[in-house]
Amino acid sequence: MILYVLIGVLALAVAGCACVVWASRGGPRWVRAIATVTLLGGELVRADRRRSRGWGNGNTSGGGSD
Repeated sequence: MILYVLIGVLALAVAGCACVVWASRGGPRWVRAIATVTLLGGELVRADRRRSRGWGNGNTSGGGSD
């Protein structure tokens, strides 16, 4: 079951990338809308990664300097 979900997510990602390329070449309005959503989703993922990476910058070793 999880395999079908992963294949579906992969298909959506590939279709979104195809729409971004098509929109850059002047595709129809619905393609530009899908491309915008795809690019915004990518920006959200990147922003979330930056935020989560910032939390791990402290000293998490648990040991003190003796």
